[in-house]
Amino acid sequence: MLYLIGLGLGDVTDITVKGLETVRKCDKVFLEAYTSLLLNSELDTLEKYYDKEITIADREMVESQSELILDPAVTQDVAFLVVGDPLGATTHTDIILRAIEKGISYRVIHNASIMNAVASTGLQLYNFGDTVSICFWKENWKPTSFVDKIIKNLKNGLHVLCLLDIRVKEIDWSKMVRGKKVYEPPQFMSVNTAVEQILEIIRDREGEDRKFLNEDTLCVGIARLGTDGQVIKSGTLKRIATEDFGKPLHSLCIVGKLHPLEGDMLRHFAVDKSDIPVE
Repeated sequence: MLYLIGLGLGDVTDITVKGLETVRKCDKVFLEAYTSLLLNSELDTLEKYYDKEITIADREMVESQSELILDPAVTQDVAFLVVGDPLGATTHTDIILRAIEKGISYRVIHNASIMNAVASTGLQLYNFGDTVSICFWKENWKPTSFVDKIIKNLKNGLHVLCLLDIRVKEIDWSKMVRGKKVYEPPQFMSVNTAVEQILEIIRDREGEDRKFLNEDTLCVGIARLGTDGQVIKSGTLKRIATEDFGKPLHSLCIVGKLHPLEGDMLRHFAVDKSDIPVE
């Protein structure tokens, strides 16, 4: 049996009772460690709390060597731990499909994720449109299509949750020597970098696009959501671009049409309350 178990957002104690009981009965435990990170718990802390040895499952293992996880699940109970909710990334749907192909039974044990905890900003979940991912730009690769998706949402009056890039154990192809893999240092996109990329793109846009998305568009910067040290700040893109959000992990919301109660909450989190319109 394969168990996909959500760990929540904060620390080792955020796992559900059902999830904890399941981990402790499993024969093998893997921790997915590239789509997100559990902020306040190191590996040894997790192993001590769960009373289990844990194997780190990086991108290469999950996407290219999934048999290391799935083969033991043919005859044993295997836990696949995911920060947040297990089905918050398409990779985890893929591993379920691979399990099905092998005739392996599976069960999902859900938990809180950024996808629902973003309501802590005061923005109502049913007012969100499509979620957007923002990737780090490189010298010769600067995708802009995510801004088109943001604008599409805003035209419909919908808020936009932007998931910011996390790069952990990514191969540095420019430094591959004689077949030896060299990895880039870990990178975690900040709210500031995300906003700067958005602003750079829209400076070159004209007409209706700039009507819906510009430096005065409201947004909410989020850091370490679900932890005791979480930070939520609202304001215009121009203002949030220079705010300090501290350590990762960060997320960003672009604000669509505001309900009065949402406006009240954003004023509570505002860097400058004059940025938030009064209905």
